[in-house]
Amino acid sequence: MHVPDGFIDAPTSAVTGVVAAAAVAVSLRGARRELDERTAPLAGLVAAFIFAVQMLNFPVAAGTSGHLLGGALAAVLVGPYTGMLCISVVLLMQGVLFADGGLTALGVNITNMAIVGVVVAYAVFRALVKVLPKSRRSITAATFVAALVSVPTAALAFTFLFWIGGTTDVSIGKVAAAMGGVHLLIGIGEAAITALTVGAVIAVRPDLVYGARDLHQPLKLRVGGELVDAPAPEAAQPVAARTSRRTLWISGVVTSLVLAGFVSFYASASPDGLEKVAEDKGFAESAEEHANSDSPLADYGVKDIDNVRLSGGLAGTIGVGVTLVAGSAVFWAVRRRRTDDVSPSSTSTTAGSSA
Repeated sequence: MHVPDGFIDAPTSAVTGVVAAAAVAVSLRGARRELDERTAPLAGLVAAFIFAVQMLNFPVAAGTSGHLLGGALAAVLVGPYTGMLCISVVLLMQGVLFADGGLTALGVNITNMAIVGVVVAYAVFRALVKVLPKSRRSITAATFVAALVSVPTAALAFTFLFWIGGTTDVSIGKVAAAMGGVHLLIGIGEAAITALTVGAVIAVRPDLVYGARDLHQPLKLRVGGELVDAPAPEAAQPVAARTSRRTLWISGVVTSLVLAGFVSFYASASPDGLEKVAEDKGFAESAEEHANSDSPLADYGVKDIDNVRLSGGLAGTIGVGVTLVAGSAVFWAVRRRRTDDVSPSSTSTTAGSSA
């Protein structure tokens, strides 16, 4: 659902740009409360993984494909503020390096995918985990529903912006019905991918999953040779980790590289949901040529490499690497800012002032 330049007029694009900039500023501040030395590396990995999986278009209907948006995945794994930053970093890398998503439409794309997608997904997730039993299965189930709901909601957010500032006179009702319908199908695929990924991480490192931070396992006592749950409700301990952070990080990087560098070659070549709707409803021709269409990595291929498989694989690998570095730099900077805010010197100064 990467909106190209030309679909939305300049005033609306400018307003969404301001909204996106404000959301990123708020997210930078909010992420300082979500990130620490353990979770900052995971946030960079999440951004790289989302970049990789977004290259894997899957068929959803006749002549239409879809790909992960990633809002629910990022929000549950690293928190809503950090999740917005993850999606924003991915969209920026895609727009600047790969000519995917217009540059003047960057605000529109961040608004739809990073703001609406993340906020709606996390709101649905939190509402569900409050009423479901505190267990790994409940978190995975809540993640599935959150991802499913977030995709058509983001699609309808685009429809609203198109109704306000669309550059083509088409029936907005027909656009809304088409966008909602096809992205509901895409949402099913998104939900499956998101739930499987979150479930896999929870299985090995639940302590690193933001959405599972309240997950505990009951304290076991041996009574009469058998293990039973401790009677006191407060007698619980955090769920044990099954692998190291380094192992998880390396596994995630390798998986992202394989997906982007190899599996992406087998992705569906059919137009995605927005492209298909634009073709069917008659506003595809309003898309403008991307300002970076002559980029060496435009359209996810390396310029001057004729072998399609090699060109796409190298582009995907480069994209994962650049996104990982850019995302990690942002999140480590945010973490360092948090560390500076709670440093002993600042604490002692505050204490002295209070005295």
